[in-house]
Amino acid sequence: MLIKKPADVASSELTSEALYLRRREFLAAGVAVATLGSRLARAVEPTAPAPAPAVDGLPPFAKSPLSTTSEKQTSLEDATHYNNYYEFGTSKSDPAENAGAFKPRPWTVKLEGELAKPRTIDLDELMKLVPLEERIYRMRCVEAWSMVIPWVGLPLGALLKKLAPTSKAKFVEFTSIVRPEQMPGQTAPILPWPYVEGLRIDEAMNPLTLLAVGLYGKVLPNQNGAPLRLVVPWKYGFKGIKAIVSIKLTDKQPKNTWNILSPEEYGFYANVNPKHDHPRWSQAKERRIGEFFKRETLMFNGYADQVASLYSGMDLDKNF
Repeated sequence: MLIKKPADVASSELTSEALYLRRREFLAAGVAVATLGSRLARAVEPTAPAPAPAVDGLPPFAKSPLSTTSEKQTSLEDATHYNNYYEFGTSKSDPAENAGAFKPRPWTVKLEGELAKPRTIDLDELMKLVPLEERIYRMRCVEAWSMVIPWVGLPLGALLKKLAPTSKAKFVEFTSIVRPEQMPGQTAPILPWPYVEGLRIDEAMNPLTLLAVGLYGKVLPNQNGAPLRLVVPWKYGFKGIKAIVSIKLTDKQPKNTWNILSPEEYGFYANVNPKHDHPRWSQAKERRIGEFFKRETLMFNGYADQVASLYSGMDLDKNF
């Protein structure tokens, strides 16, 4: 699928200076070498960005041209201490406070269902199937707050191509882990466990859809969904299932946890839509964490050029 790059991307502004000092030094050295090389060999063509060196247990990863915004990034402190992750509690601060005992390694993922090559795979092996990329995306919660986060992950579509879906694969079902001894929120009937989510196969194959293993150049913290979570930037944040243990391709639309709990409030698609309000939260505006004033919410969270065609002809008030 051909995907357009948003006009507001400014590649020079995509890296947080405070967080990526080591990488900037590395890149600065690379620029100096490249400049010298260009003087010696004018015919050399520009090349793709070199992958950053492995850090904090992450394999090397490259910056992706699919980073989609030059907006100021949310601080690492806010991104890791203001979270919805009911497996660790219902307060925004509960995940950071209660996730310390969670063990994200070793970790295996079942790749199952309508695949030519189903298997159970170790996470380290999974990360070798597709090159990791850094993507900077907006994230919009249905509660009308938002963030801008630099994720590191695998493009889900590229991974699925490696696994060879059968012709019956119409949807992708994701399942999170159940481990109440390490996830205190699961000891209460807050939600039906395990947390489950789903995408249509064309949504899963869209180049923007990411399986994240890191953020801000580091391994994904427990409170953000370690070691593997879904990131779909044009959908509300609750679609971003965390601590994934199963990815199953099916011929039927899977259930998703919030739709099971309250179908009148949470649809299967959960596309960011400022024209379709949630019963408790207007979706017309949002508060960017770290900012005082609210801002207008954009259709599909600003990714309409890349994804609106997926929903051509659909009534988005009924298919919310």
